[in-house]
Amino acid sequence: MLQNIEILSTPAEAEADAQAQAGGCCGGGACGVSSASAPSATAQTFEVDGMTCGHCVSSVTEELSGLAGVEGVNVQLVAGGRSTVTVSADAPLRVEDVRAAVSEAGYTLVEA
Repeated sequence: MLQNIEILSTPAEAEADAQAQAGGCCGGGACGVSSASAPSATAQTFEVDGMTCGHCVSSVTEELSGLAGVEGVNVQLVAGGRSTVTVSADAPLRVEDVRAAVSEAGYTLVEA
């Protein structure tokens, strides 16, 4: 199973950080933007077998989105092949939880 973990910032976090470094949105610091960084998201990438269409993507996305801490799901569909699923969450997800969610949707998480 392919599993990559990388740290991402949301566009809002990146903008707030840039504004804070510049002294705030107006340069005077009056907007209350602090220089403290917001927590980052963790992205994990998995491979899934069995998806063939947009409905499959929706099913997997819905099940994974129901896991605690999940902030986003991105599926690169390879119809009839191995699709790549990237899940962004506030902390790393347990592979067992991801496997169960993918299975509940009717598909197979590919083992390493």
